[in-house]
Amino acid sequence: MKEKLIEVKSLKKYFKVPSGELHAVDDVSFDIYKGETVGLVGESGCGKSTIGRTILRLIPHTAGEVIYKGENILAYSDEKMRTLRREMQMIFQDPYSSLDSRKTIGQIIAEPLLINKTVPKNQINEVVLDLLSKGGVSRKLYNSYPHELDGGRRQRVGIIRALALNPSFIVCDEPVSSLDVSIQAQILNLLQELQRNMNLTYLFISHDLSVVRHISDRIIVMYLGEIVESCNANELFKNPLHPYTKALLSAVPIAKYNQQRQRIILKGDVPSPINPKPGCRFAPRCWKAKDICFNECPCLKEYSDGHQARCHFVGEADDMPAT
Repeated sequence: MKEKLIEVKSLKKYFKVPSGELHAVDDVSFDIYKGETVGLVGESGCGKSTIGRTILRLIPHTAGEVIYKGENILAYSDEKMRTLRREMQMIFQDPYSSLDSRKTIGQIIAEPLLINKTVPKNQINEVVLDLLSKGGVSRKLYNSYPHELDGGRRQRVGIIRALALNPSFIVCDEPVSSLDVSIQAQILNLLQELQRNMNLTYLFISHDLSVVRHISDRIIVMYLGEIVESCNANELFKNPLHPYTKALLSAVPIAKYNQQRQRIILKGDVPSPINPKPGCRFAPRCWKAKDICFNECPCLKEYSDGHQARCHFVGEADDMPAT
């Protein structure tokens, strides 16, 4: 039986704005099992990165719980959380702005070791060089600065820094979105290799379904702060249940000559996440929407083993919209 590492329960994150409250994350619940990769996908502004940062307490939550190894870490004191951060790390989206431009690569990787005092000072250089080798970065770059590296090497340094304290859980916040496709493949392969060798658990955040399918065991699809579908990665691509998921998948290119999917073009405006109206948040853009969709919010229900969706009309005839 798989061991639960993290349980996210009814997590909410609202931001105060002049016109009310922006519901960035609204009552989100899911589990992450030890040693697996959970992909979190959705369009920009759906709350993916906010979830990752809230789980790690980089930003304060509004409501809910994050259970890590049986304890609600959102209730931890700052001192207790500081100790826990050794086990929970983050890989940021921009490999340049997330690295201190005034420090060398060796100093950047050594910094968490010095702050947490996990390694004797006389052994830090040796540990940093070993970490560089694990991350596929030449030891010759030890005294180089971030601006002297290309994007792929900078991202490798960001990954190595996250590994320095030997964590068990890492939030990967769109770690390949700013890289060329060939470099993306190298970084994804590196993440998978490190996961096997170090028994890591990932929450992998991305807007690219092709990338998420390559690395994830399970995929969670978000729309405007809510989970609309969740299941095994292969199941999601074979049998999507929610109209939004179907629209996303229709935009994924097929790498075969003279083959293409029927593209679903969503019409209508994206609703405002500020003081959202009752009903399904996808209804204004959904070709299946009926009166109930605008008045009653559907629940996230399980329709088969581990396959959940938030829609009033799952299983009914699906007349695709005109392209």
